[in-house]
Amino acid sequence: MSWMAWTLPTAVAFAGIALILVGMTVWQVLSPTTQRRGMLPFSTTRGDRLFVGLLGSAFIYLAWIGLTELSLWWALALSALFLLATMRWG
Repeated sequence: MSWMAWTLPTAVAFAGIALILVGMTVWQVLSPTTQRRGMLPFSTTRGDRLFVGLLGSAFIYLAWIGLTELSLWWALALSALFLLATMRWG
């Protein structure tokens, strides 16, 4: 049986996602979201922007692993910047 080899950057990314989900749940309960338009070509809520940001971050990780030999810490940093930009301006 083969187990997934967890690297520290990947574990940090998954722990971060778990914390984001808990934080977004608390935020939604305290302050319900409204739709708005940003740089994305459709109206979104906070949850929509989070989903788009996480999906894009996953693609960044896959491209990084497939196309470079560089450290995953760079992929984590780029993914975090993409997620933050999507949440702020998406």
